[in-house]
Amino acid sequence: MARIEGFRIRNFKSLRDITLGRLWNNKGTGELTAMTAVIGKNGAGKSSLFDAFGFLADCLKMGVEEACDTKGRGGFERMISQGVNESIMFEVYYREEHKERPITYEVSFALDDHQRPYVKSERLRQRRKGQERGYPFSFLILENGRGLVWKAEDAGLQEQPTAQSLDIDKLMHEESNERETIELEDNRKLGIATLGALKQHPRISAFRNFIEGWYLSYFTPDAARSLPMAGPQKHLNMHGDNIGNVVQFMERDHPEQFKKILDDIAKKIPGIDKISTERMPNSQLLLKFNDKGFVNPFFAQQMSDGTLKVFAYLLLLSDPKPPPFICIEEPENGLYHKLLEILAKQFRDHVTNNKNKSQIFITTHQPYFIDALEPKEVWILEKDVDGFSRIRRASEDPTIEGLVKEGLPLGGLWYSDYLERS
Repeated sequence: MARIEGFRIRNFKSLRDITLGRLWNNKGTGELTAMTAVIGKNGAGKSSLFDAFGFLADCLKMGVEEACDTKGRGGFERMISQGVNESIMFEVYYREEHKERPITYEVSFALDDHQRPYVKSERLRQRRKGQERGYPFSFLILENGRGLVWKAEDAGLQEQPTAQSLDIDKLMHEESNERETIELEDNRKLGIATLGALKQHPRISAFRNFIEGWYLSYFTPDAARSLPMAGPQKHLNMHGDNIGNVVQFMERDHPEQFKKILDDIAKKIPGIDKISTERMPNSQLLLKFNDKGFVNPFFAQQMSDGTLKVFAYLLLLSDPKPPPFICIEEPENGLYHKLLEILAKQFRDHVTNNKNKSQIFITTHQPYFIDALEPKEVWILEKDVDGFSRIRRASEDPTIEGLVKEGLPLGGLWYSDYLERS
């Protein structure tokens, strides 16, 4: 399954320039792990980091202008780092499969002459087969909606200058059998959204599908308590208001696995004996929880926030085809600490023992959750003196590594301010 090995964010809110993991030209502290947690105090920039992934996914789904205005972002001017005259830029370093050559995606956003946000540039790079060092070959280059794409699986631009220094007009007029010129009708849409829909560009299509498959949780218990119309749905949505529909789908299409999943989930949520669904006469769907010691079931509308949240996350992890990348902001909200320990263990089991593994990325400030992690899986986000965020890996500090090896829990060290820098 595809996996992000590194991610760089520039000029996005308080994230002036931060890098997590490795990039094609910077090994840094090594690639991102299958499970990653970012910790930090309130106001350190955790929500901005979570929203960076959400913004990129929304740009692919709905276009840049709509993405800037949705989810309370307030428009491009509220998103770009204060005092910065550059573009908002993202760099994703990912690998489609374990043995595949990694691909780098670079994208930048700016305001046009009419003060509307647009895609300023896009670039996809990959080293050729057998190429261990040197610059990767660019197989997609777009500037202001115009550029080039290479058709062959092992073709691309050999020159090494940055995208800003390329003479796109000259390149577009050069004849080549390996590439074609591109001019998008709307430069407020990502080029990978259009080109990724074409079979002749499998590498672009794979990357587009990868981002489209991201699951960013905007789960709210009140949404999960809603009564959806009956109708099976394969995957849990970001708000969690289709839990009953997903249960209905699994009950119909995976009956044996469904029973095992529900029994397994019921054991992990304290006090729950059985979980099932009931179709009402008006075709709405009820989700029922049988509590130990009670004959009659309780419905989702009567269950606590914590129970619904844990159930939603466990259902997500039980998906026969789980998302390749799961991003959750502060899963501890509303959870009893024992439930949080259960959840952390299930996340760990999913990324280590599951055949269909997802990559899980979490922002948190809960020590109980951090106790379940290793120093290489934890990143500390802090505000610098200039007001912008900085980030570092806990494993960079040999003292922290030594204390954890001696048996001290990482969450306890976080609670005791051992992970803080002055």
